[in-house]
Amino acid sequence: MSKQITIIGPAYPLRGGLSSYNELLALKLQNQGHQVKIITFSLQYPNFLFPGKTQLSNSLPPDNLDIEVCLNSINPINWILLGRKIKNEKPDLVIFRFWMPFMGPSLGTLGRIIRGNNHTKIVAITDNIIPHEKRAGDRLLTSYFLKSCDAFLTMSKSVLNDFQSFHIAKPAIFNPHPMYENFGEQVDPVQAKKKLGLDVEKNYVLFFGFIRKYKGLDTLLKAFSDQRLKEKNLQLIIAGEYYDSPQAYEQLIDDLELRNHVILANHYIEDSDVSLYFSAADLVAQTYKTATQSGVTQIAYYYNRPMLVTDVGGLSELVPHQKVGYVTSQDTQEISDCIFDFYEHKRAPEFSKNIASERNKFTWESLIDNLFNVSGLR
Repeated sequence: MSKQITIIGPAYPLRGGLSSYNELLALKLQNQGHQVKIITFSLQYPNFLFPGKTQLSNSLPPDNLDIEVCLNSINPINWILLGRKIKNEKPDLVIFRFWMPFMGPSLGTLGRIIRGNNHTKIVAITDNIIPHEKRAGDRLLTSYFLKSCDAFLTMSKSVLNDFQSFHIAKPAIFNPHPMYENFGEQVDPVQAKKKLGLDVEKNYVLFFGFIRKYKGLDTLLKAFSDQRLKEKNLQLIIAGEYYDSPQAYEQLIDDLELRNHVILANHYIEDSDVSLYFSAADLVAQTYKTATQSGVTQIAYYYNRPMLVTDVGGLSELVPHQKVGYVTSQDTQEISDCIFDFYEHKRAPEFSKNIASERNKFTWESLIDNLFNVSGLR
């Protein structure tokens, strides 16, 4: 039966993985016959809280989506007026996207108002419950939000465990992050390298996404300085915008004598270029220091690319060791050993074959089924 559904979270004209996810979810729900609207932010973060260059996308707006740009994350009057509007519209289901405590007051207030219609079910898709970079008041803000919802879907088991630490007696289930399918089809590796201006004779390890301390780029650089890797026909692509000061990374590259072994693409990677980077790479590395889950893993699955991840948070749940890639500690020698093993023993065909079957676990249909099940609407 068709449902009226409102998704509240980032979407166009905001850029990034959260927006891509919410837009894909809306499309998949529409394909099942549901009426879907996305409520996104007119102001997501004040500029002084945003570490990047811009919050806005340079891409064209997505087709066939109803997106209202009207939520101000710091204006309580806006929350009240918008909450009343959604309450009166009486959607069957509201899906909140929650990823950081800063959003607790706005989303928590909306949830409390909307539930006053005694009709709408509210489910939160939670990327994080406890943030990577902790601040005073995080648990208080998160608790305020959690108490406004009817049910929860977490994208890693570690986040489900974090949720349970709040002792909130409401339904909560784990469903892994589905694959991103919106960045275009895989490109022939040689053509991808040519379009990116890369040497087609070299092999490439890819570090992809916003660069923040918890993502462990410094760990990967130290691992990459292993002499065995320097002697391989191998380069590391660092593709993503700095959300930290770049000086420390630049100095580390020089200190480790990696300047000739690293390709720097330190800008926001537009959606139209994502397929090129993943198609050009042999191995995708996520040497995170803390993590819950990561959309980068699901892009790698879509492009059939083996992965190396550290054993933190929920990353190891998604990457079976020695089947589709490697799960390592944060020890740089162990990371170096795995990268060397990948190229020395030509693991790519075996891992890629295994990815083709493993990726069936990460479907949008499964996510949507679990959203309806946990909400009690099915």
